[in-house]
Amino acid sequence: MPTGKVKFFDEDKGFGFVSSDEGGEVFLHASSLPNGVTSVKPGTRLEFGIADGKRGAQALSVTILSEPPSLSKMSRRPAEDMAIVVEDLIKLLDGIGGGLKRGRYPEGAHSRKVAALLRKVADDFDA
Repeated sequence: MPTGKVKFFDEDKGFGFVSSDEGGEVFLHASSLPNGVTSVKPGTRLEFGIADGKRGAQALSVTILSEPPSLSKMSRRPAEDMAIVVEDLIKLLDGIGGGLKRGRYPEGAHSRKVAALLRKVADDFDA
């Protein structure tokens, strides 16, 4: 089966084009994607069948071979470094938990700093 890379795909319009490894472009319709897949990113490697359509070659029965690496995941902090951050965060939250048990919320400025820290750690995990 032919292979190639996604050159362009518009999820709203439901189609795009693949640059075939054999040369040329192949039309890619969303209905040719595997079940549950609604979009593919540029650079995604595909394997597909080809049929001649009204406007040229069209991809059929697409199989995703590999997706391009995520830039955010490539720039993530190493897991070993995040382990240290999480351990420090646990110590911080333990201290806040003790105050909450005694009926006291942290001061306003401290609360905002802790909330910002929690959001940053969540963003690092979500990347």
